[in-house]
This record gives sequence, structure tokens and C-alpha cells, in this order.
Amino acid sequence: MPMGQVQRPGRRTVLGAAALGAGTAALGGTAVAAERDGDRGRGRGGRLPVPAVIAHRGACGYRPEHTMGAYELALAMGADVIEQDVVPTRDGHLVCRHENDITDTTDVAGHPEFAGRRTTKTVDGTRLTGWFTEDFTLAELKTLRAVERIPGTRPHNTLYDGRWTVPSLAEVLAWAERAGRERGRPVWLHIETKHPSYFRKLGLGLEEPLARLLRRYGRHRAGSPTFLQSFEPGSMRRMSELVDTPRVVLLSSASSRPWDFTESGDPRTVADLVTPAGLRWISRFAQGIGPTLDLVIPRDGEGRLGEPTSLVRDAHARGLVLHPYTLRNENRFLPAGFRRGTDPDAYGDAFGALRTYFATGIDGIFTDHPDTALLAAVDFRRD
Repeated sequence: MPMGQVQRPGRRTVLGAAALGAGTAALGGTAVAAERDGDRGRGRGGRLPVPAVIAHRGACGYRPEHTMGAYELALAMGADVIEQDVVPTRDGHLVCRHENDITDTTDVAGHPEFAGRRTTKTVDGTRLTGWFTEDFTLAELKTLRAVERIPGTRPHNTLYDGRWTVPSLAEVLAWAERAGRERGRPVWLHIETKHPSYFRKLGLGLEEPLARLLRRYGRHRAGSPTFLQSFEPGSMRRMSELVDTPRVVLLSSASSRPWDFTESGDPRTVADLVTPAGLRWISRFAQGIGPTLDLVIPRDGEGRLGEPTSLVRDAHARGLVLHPYTLRNENRFLPAGFRRGTDPDAYGDAFGALRTYFATGIDGIFTDHPDTALLAAVDFRRD
């Protein structure tokens, strides 16, 4: 398919919280239908438009990630879904951080009372030195303030350093419930379990407290406006036994292995999981995949996009939704053909990149800049 040419997928139905192809059982029969080739407009009620715009860690291109400010801005910008990553505290609460290492996302280093908590740990095979959520109670974490993780790339975000605390997932769910009532339609969430095998070994398993929170807020059903996700397939298998909320398996580079595979001795890599057989295996306990964008369209040695792989077609054939990650506006993150000028932190042609990825038939995309992606998605839906 020539680059930029729109692929016209066959008629498929977006069912509730997942896009399911023909031959896949509807989740509990409670799904709300919308049509890929019919209604490309903004979702209403329980409908999720295609392609959906997923605010990666909130609108983190404009506010420090995983703060209420980032989530609220993403919703105000019109994001279709808002992402949370969850890690536990020492007393078993789930909080929203991309990593349990909070050295770069909070002001913990400036708190002398916590200087003794600085330590070195090995998380999923990587040795890290810093401060970690599992060494703090929720009350202690609430004394910290969030800061911008990549201030060199996004210096404008440092304006908001110290403005927000670390939110608990319970706070976010309560906010989403309030905002949904005010809007008259649900606030969709995309919740990721981070390092689940690591935390289970510490006696801080993520899945059980997550399931309890989902049930408390009525997001445990197949038609709930929520996705669950993890880079460990085992975590999504465990969640499938606890709730009916739709599940997505995240997929990193083709040569990588999920950490639970590494620990269990499973020799399969992501390259194995994106084959028809691997996708069939995933479809037994999940309703979607979240591949890195390079698995959808690989880049060559110079960083330019090549031809799309068969992943979209193969996943759809097995009834799996595709939510690839992550599209960002800055040149340093864009494929080479869409960079503009020489400043790596300046904005490139994100609209052109988005159109190219949407043309593959993906069902949504994670983005740090939901306003940009939404404009591109609205144009694409109108085509």
C-alpha cells in the first residue's frame, strides 16, 4: 500500500470497550455498537469512535504525567480514553505512576525526611537507584509533589512542577465517575498494571486490588468504559479470572520477551506473539493488543517508515483491537520523514504521521498530545 494511502478495512463493529472482528464472541452481550465505515463521528454514550485518541499518561505533552492536571486537560481536549499506569504503595494502595521509581517524577529528593529511603533495586532485570513507591505509605506519598519527567524536552511543563500530588487510582476512578455524570457520558480509562510479577513477589499483587476498585466503581463488566493492559500476558490472564473488563496485551520490540515469560522460562518473544498463532493465543484471554508503532510500520536504519506489516490485518482477523503506542509531536520521537528542522524538541509533522498510522486500520493510538491526534482523527473519520 503506498504511504499515506487510506486503507479501507472491511465493515467491523466496535463492541463496547473493544473492537471485535467477525467470529469473536461479544463480551457478555452487553456491548454498544458503532461502525468503522459508518459512524466515524465523536462517540456518544457508550460508543468509542475509531480511531480512538488515547491520552498517554494524560495530556503529558502539556502537564507532568499522571497528575490530575494531565488527566483533566486530556478530557477537556476531547481525548476519547485516558491512560493510567498503576503501582502499589507499601500499604497496598494503587497509585498512578509510570514506574515505581519516583525519583524523576516527584520532588522526593528534596525531602530530607525520606533521604534514608533511597536505595538500589533490580526491577525486571534492570538495576535502579532511587526512591520507590513500595517503600512509602499512601499518606507519605501524598506529601510529595509531581514534577515533569523530561524537563529538557518539555521545559514548558516545568511551570507546573509541584502543583499536583501523586493521585491514587481510587481518586481517579471517583473523578471519572463525577466527570461522567457532568458530561452525560462515561469517561473511558485505560489502566495498566506495571511490573506485576515483581510486585507479586513482594506480596503486593496488583490484580486483586485493581479488581476490587473496578467492582466498587462498576467498571468490572464486559461493557465497561475501561480497558486493562499489561506488558505481562499473565497479568491479563489473571485479570480475566477476576473481572470481565476488556483486556489488552502490550507488545514491545519484536526481539523482546515479556518479563513473566523470562521468569517462567517461556522462550517466546514478541515476534512469536504477533504471528497468527501468537495472536490466537492472546485472543483466548484478551480482547486487544497494544503494539509499539514499529510493529505496525517498521522503520529503516535511517528512521524512515517502511511498508506496513500484516499485524493489523492478522489481529483483526482474530477479533483483536489494536491500540499502538506512542505518537508524540516532537521531532525526536517522530519517524524521520516527518521531522521538521534540526531542533529535536521542536514539533514536526505529527499530522502527517498520524494520517499514515491511521491508514493502516488501527483502532486507536496512544499520544502525549491528544489535541493534535484528535484533529487528525476527526479528519480521518470524515474521509
